[in-house]
Amino acid sequence: MSGEHASRQLIDDYARGDATMAVDTAWALEAHLESCAPCRSHLAAAVATEAPDIAALLGTVRAGLEPQLDAAVRAPSRRHLPRWVSAWLTPAMAPWLAVIVVVTLMALLLNAVASPTFFGDTSPLVLIAPVLPLCGVAASWSSGLDPAHELTASAARAGLPLLLRRTTAVLLVVLPGLWVGGWLTGTMTAAQWLLPSLAFTSTALALGSVVGVTRAATGLLVAWGVVVVVPASATGRVPHVLQRVLQADQLPLWGLLLALGIGAVIARRNAYSTL
Repeated sequence: MSGEHASRQLIDDYARGDATMAVDTAWALEAHLESCAPCRSHLAAAVATEAPDIAALLGTVRAGLEPQLDAAVRAPSRRHLPRWVSAWLTPAMAPWLAVIVVVTLMALLLNAVASPTFFGDTSPLVLIAPVLPLCGVAASWSSGLDPAHELTASAARAGLPLLLRRTTAVLLVVLPGLWVGGWLTGTMTAAQWLLPSLAFTSTALALGSVVGVTRAATGLLVAWGVVVVVPASATGRVPHVLQRVLQADQLPLWGLLLALGIGAVIARRNAYSTL
């Protein structure tokens, strides 16, 4: 980038589809093109000269579509979400975030009415807090739930930056609800549920660089459900080892898991652009 505009060489390389261009450079250029009309004009001219095959293809498609577009009935105007909203949220996340809120409320109710002998010294809210954000994280990058996933994933900015924005949006909904729940019940400190929640989230993102974020988050949810729900249903008590892990004196363990997850995400940051 030079001054307020992208350099002509950079635009030419982008138009040719230069495979050696760094992902972050392509991301910065695409972000600049969204708001710079002169650079978009340079890109259009560069496509015509540097990539004539693409220009010919666009001309063929335009020639085939124009008669159909002229004959089509204009659809009523629709309200579109601001551009920044799509960078942080996806429509598929809305019902999942609503489910997260409902689950939190159910945990509060269960905490109030459940027998103390079932959960022992561990609050039901503490049991679900570590994995609660994973529901929204799984939906934030799901190709099956988001109808615009292919368009989003094809952009250079669809790597780790976009995933972190949507994960942050999930945490901004989940963490305040957990904080209110802990304050109302008085059964857990902020650190007791905050570190496990963040640790599971960072682990899901780290594993997601290998198997996909949705698969990783879903896998962790299922594993936690097997460890918690099945033994509790069979014995009527949450396993003692699980209660021990969720105690406040185990916070350094969760902090280490969080640090390892963040380190893995940073180390594999380029992998998220090719998922």
